[in-house]
Amino acid sequence: MENQEHYRKLENMMHSAPLVKLTGARVEISRGEAVIRIPVDEKFFHAAGALHGAIYFMALDNAAFFAVNSLVKDVFVLTTSFTTYLTRPVSEGVIKAVGRVVNPHPRQYLAESVLHNSEGKEIGRGHGVFLKSKIPLSEKIGYQ
Repeated sequence: MENQEHYRKLENMMHSAPLVKLTGARVEISRGEAVIRIPVDEKFFHAAGALHGAIYFMALDNAAFFAVNSLVKDVFVLTTSFTTYLTRPVSEGVIKAVGRVVNPHPRQYLAESVLHNSEGKEIGRGHGVFLKSKIPLSEKIGYQ
């Protein structure tokens, strides 16, 4: 399979997930990298009027996850641990997470991601460990 076809199928897989549909997140995937954009929406705010950390985590984890899965063409990868740092609140615009594979070891992948607001200021970052699962990439999970 051509890499571009694999990347488009991964993008479709992410876009088909119910939580992703709810948030309006979009992804662009290339080799070892994924860029995720999510429009800031007040329905995802915490009581103090800014985007809840759960959305930060989703953006950071998904960016790192899809960066890793861009290198794995047969199975779904799993996040086994992910450390998140939230550094600045955001209450408008679009957030953008860029994930990159740091170490593509065949048994354990390390990836990191950085999250920015619409002005390009860093608002969070994270890093995680990912492993191959036994779940095949298939139409059943939106890989089409």
